[in-house]
Amino acid sequence: MKLTKDLLTESSTLQLPEKVLQFGTGVLLRGLCDYFIDKANKQGVFNGRIVVVKSTDSGGADAFAEQDNLYTLCVRGIDKGVPTEENIICSAISRVLSAQSQWNAILETAQSSAIQVVISNTTEVGLQYVEESIRQSPPASFPAKLTAWLYERFQARQSGVVIIPTELIVGNGDKLKEIVLKLCSFNQLPTNFVEWLEKENTFCNSLVDRIVPGKPKGDALNEIQHKLGYDDELLAVAETYRLWAIQGEEKVKDVLTFATVDEGVKIAKDIEQYRELKLRMLNGTHTLMCGMAFLSGFQTVKEALADEMTEKFITNLMMSEIAPAIPYKIDAKVAQRYGRDVLDRFRNPYLDHQWISITLQYTMKMQMRNIPLLVNYYKEFSTVPQYFTRGFAAYLLFMKATKEENGKYFGEKEGVYYPIQCDSAKYFYEVWQNPKTSEVVDTVLGNQQLWGTDLRKLKGFAENVTTHLSNMMAIGVREVASALNVYA
Repeated sequence: MKLTKDLLTESSTLQLPEKVLQFGTGVLLRGLCDYFIDKANKQGVFNGRIVVVKSTDSGGADAFAEQDNLYTLCVRGIDKGVPTEENIICSAISRVLSAQSQWNAILETAQSSAIQVVISNTTEVGLQYVEESIRQSPPASFPAKLTAWLYERFQARQSGVVIIPTELIVGNGDKLKEIVLKLCSFNQLPTNFVEWLEKENTFCNSLVDRIVPGKPKGDALNEIQHKLGYDDELLAVAETYRLWAIQGEEKVKDVLTFATVDEGVKIAKDIEQYRELKLRMLNGTHTLMCGMAFLSGFQTVKEALADEMTEKFITNLMMSEIAPAIPYKIDAKVAQRYGRDVLDRFRNPYLDHQWISITLQYTMKMQMRNIPLLVNYYKEFSTVPQYFTRGFAAYLLFMKATKEENGKYFGEKEGVYYPIQCDSAKYFYEVWQNPKTSEVVDTVLGNQQLWGTDLRKLKGFAENVTTHLSNMMAIGVREVASALNVYA
């Protein structure tokens, strides 16, 4: 049996007007943004459904049409230390239109007075300026599609909308507005439209944070669908934690009433706090731990958190070194609360987050996420961060490539090769030709092109990294981490 509206116990939300235009059908949008709207609709708050625009015609049967645009979101995770499971049939989507074959129908939605919000997630690649005519059917790029839609709305004498891109780019709302204005100039659109665009529409910067792995496979999927009692081609799994931070003021709050039904939606004048917390405490901890955890024999994040020693190491790294070093003023209680949420997310027994996948572009991540923390830690405390130095030493050891094949580099752990998927792999392969560990550390730390600064100037950092790296090579990564916990 397939999921259709006949399985709904309450179908009143299916009659709600279309208030949102959404570019993208991906699991992040469905598992986060659409989840919030669905939750509000069911509580009688937002009372509006979503018209979804997909970029291409899908081959074969369309799962959205076959399932009356319904899908199941299976929420799995740990909330305040307690395992949680919830299965939700989401009914927020009213219809899905193809930009390739239904462009006129998409433009017709611009004439609706009910539409108030535009959401997008077209990946970072989708948020780029492409010099093209908006009069194509359809325009190729997402910003050109949006510009065409907004111009149609202006000509229909409709009110402006709140536009919220969720692509993972800092200042995504500002970026999208900049591109739209450039397209207005290229297409020689009238001045009064540009004035309407700027005065009557609000482009919001936003930050999204929820792990949505999507549809499981094999036995895991069969088990879920057996419990549900129906098949669902659009089924998606999502973690419990959720955050959609939107930069805006009262006007935005008045429109986005769905924010009132879930604490995961944050509307604020400044969302930088949320970005810094995620970048440093979630992403930064991942980056400092991935090499160490992998070389210690752990395959997944949850495996590492199940180990008492490693859990203590990660907790101390995050709470005592990363949190107080965030280069942005954040209340200590807020940071500690966020840290506890992160640890719950790391422990999630339903997610198989591979450490090796987190090492992708290891050096770039270290530079962006962690080096500002290191520099600020020294500025604040003028001492060596002991957990950080061990994480950095493990990073250097992970980057020790011992084999090169067709331009690809591999490290070696207990006789087994692993891929080093980093743009700096060749550089480290050459640096590690030097057998002297102290000179390897000195060369890498002094590379200002990598780090933007000379890390050798940080008192005691090079010496500590060298000691830990030498010990890791001699007795093992896990043993070096364990020693710190013993004496901490």
